[in-house]
Parts: sequence; structure tokens; C-alpha cells
Amino acid sequence: MSDKPKVKVLVVDDEPDIVDLLTYNLKKEGYDVDSAEDGIKAVKVASKFLPDVILLDIMMPNQDGVETCRQIREIPELKNTFIIFLTARSEEYSEVAAFDVGADDYITKPIKPRALMSRIAALFRRESKKEQEFTQIKIKDLIIDRTSYTIDKSGKTITLPKKEFELLYFLAKNPNMVFSRDDLLQNIWGADVFVLARTVDVHIRKVREKIGDDYITTVKGVGYKFDLN
Repeated sequence: MSDKPKVKVLVVDDEPDIVDLLTYNLKKEGYDVDSAEDGIKAVKVASKFLPDVILLDIMMPNQDGVETCRQIREIPELKNTFIIFLTARSEEYSEVAAFDVGADDYITKPIKPRALMSRIAALFRRESKKEQEFTQIKIKDLIIDRTSYTIDKSGKTITLPKKEFELLYFLAKNPNMVFSRDDLLQNIWGADVFVLARTVDVHIRKVREKIGDDYITTVKGVGYKFDLN
């Protein structure tokens, strides 16, 4: 029997039938599972359970999933936790809001357990591949450290949410190369995650707000690049 600890998954949904369905299938796959029925309780459970993955409904009583995700991302121990939104809402603004607060994936209901398990596995495969890359990049006046997910800018430490960091890291790793929004979506979010192109623009804007406008250049009609000039 393997001594490797089980991957922990927190299921957050106000519908008991969905919680039961997901809990059953996750445990069958060998995951350690806990649950919460609303956003407020989810933050409390997450801070103690420290899950590797959170399956988070958007429409819930007391506190919705978007605000819950925002609060969870502020907990240092959960900065690398995968957060997958589960929702019956497919409007564009809901999706953009989800990724804006740090979601890793977005799945509309009804949920197909087998497909969900594949999406979770894909997140871990991509993360494993990224961990094999160089852990630190020194470029211009930035030191981008993948181990701590922090940026040192002229002696000042800047912390970025996971996807914003990965976007900056990817562009800095390939300086002066222009990448389209589709290129960035595939490399940062993965080909199996459906994300709107506008999500890239939102994340670029947030990165610029935190590190300045002198690093990532917009190439009109094409995409973005990390500019060494």
C-alpha cells in the first residue's frame, strides 16, 4: 500500500444530491473528501482541511462562490489549491468573474462525474510538468521565483495570484516572443479548459497594475510579449 498522502478535495454546494454524488465518485477514485453547503462555511472548512482541490458552486446562500474564491485565495496555505467552479450559469460575465478571482477551471452543470475526474487529473498533470521547469527567472529588474510564487522588483517583494504569476512567468521565459490570446490560454489554462479570450486581457491588466507597464507589451491585432527593449 502506498504511503503517499491522499489528494484532498473540498466539495462546496448547497444541493445535497450534488454533494453526495461528487463525494461518492471522488472517494471511489481514492480522494479524501470534505464538504460545505455555503460559502461562509467553505472558507472555514478550507482553512482547516487545506484541500488540494476545491469544487465550488457559484450560486449559494449566504455567500456566493465568487466571493468565496476571493477569500480562499487570500489564505497563504491555499494559494496553490486548484479551484474548479461548478455552476448552472453559463453567462460570459459569470465565467470572467470566476477566472478573475483565481479559478483554475469552470464546469457547467449537469456534472458528469467521469469527465470531472478527467479534468482534475489534467490539472495535476499540467502542474507536474510545470514543476520540472526552471524555478527562477532573472530578467530586467525582476526576479521571478516559481517556488514561492513571488516577484522581486528592485528589492521589493510582489505576490501575484497563481494564474497571474504563471502568465508573467511564461512570457518572461520567452522574452520578445509574441503570443496570441489562444496561445496563452492553451499554455496557462490548458487545452482542455474552456476559457474566454477576454480572461487573458483581464489577467494581463492585473499583472501590469502590480508590476508596472514596462514589461508586457501589447502587439495590436496579434497578442502580447515580454519586452526586453
